[in-house]
Amino acid sequence: MAWTVALSNLVLAVFGFTLITGLPANLLAFYTFFQKVRQRCTPMDVLLLSLTISDLIFLFFLPFRMVEAANMKWTLPYFLCPLSGFIFYSTIYNSTFHLTAISVERYLGVAFPIKYKLKRNPRNAVIASVIFWLLSMAHCSIVYIIQYYDISNPNYTSPYKRDTCYEEFSKEQLDILLPVRLELFAVLFLIPFLICCFCYIRFIHILSNLPNINAKKRYRAIGMALGTLLVFIVCFLPYNVSHVVGYVANRSPDWRVYALLTSTFNACLDPFIFYFSSSALRGTFKNILQKLSRQLFQPCCRSALYCPLLNCLSTEEKTPSTTDSSL
Repeated sequence: MAWTVALSNLVLAVFGFTLITGLPANLLAFYTFFQKVRQRCTPMDVLLLSLTISDLIFLFFLPFRMVEAANMKWTLPYFLCPLSGFIFYSTIYNSTFHLTAISVERYLGVAFPIKYKLKRNPRNAVIASVIFWLLSMAHCSIVYIIQYYDISNPNYTSPYKRDTCYEEFSKEQLDILLPVRLELFAVLFLIPFLICCFCYIRFIHILSNLPNINAKKRYRAIGMALGTLLVFIVCFLPYNVSHVVGYVANRSPDWRVYALLTSTFNACLDPFIFYFSSSALRGTFKNILQKLSRQLFQPCCRSALYCPLLNCLSTEEKTPSTTDSSL
């Protein structure tokens, strides 16, 4: 891949947008799910917390890639190259596992509500999350293997003398890397995607046929299901298709960098899935909005006489609604 000014600006724009929007949203989600797990833990809360931690780790390492894009070459200490790549790819595939597990959890809860409720255990979600982390990291350790493979060959340029990161592979490296990428496509993307499609299609079908469920809850659950499938298609499909194309063409496609950009959007799209999946996150988000609205209006309104909106807000706080009194 040859860096250009246009490509550098595009990468910086996508990474910057992901970092600015994804970091505060995931920090809010982390705080919410951490408090929820401490108080009353459910398998869904464990999965959402683990996925949030994965997204936060991804976002914390994203600035290293932004520095590379800004300089249009790798200028940081070289040990950060395989480390940032390892984290970058591992968290992407870790997300596919967690989103699939969430789809299974949702489907079983709707298809077998009583039977599954009696057997669900947060400990199983913890074990599953650990397995997801280990599988994704084990597969993506190929980044370290390839970066230092054949380093003793006299015709091979040492990575420490290069200004590129995880690029310019030799034929010997591609012979190892391309089959592994094909396995990543099959094991870490295709199988989870098919499971996710089955679970959410059945989930939507069952919800559509339930007569007594609240319409708002039904639409919110269907939105969560469609949003997850959209994340798979938009964020993960292009990049994983490049694995298949590269294996068939026996080379690393030049457009992989563009396909990889869509994968970064996952870190800022996941919080929207969290919003539909967790009532606790929706409550935290609404509380923050209310506090922000009060702070914004108070400096402008020194008294309720000159601020009808603040007067209305204070009246609502003093007067309990019928909904609150019924609870």
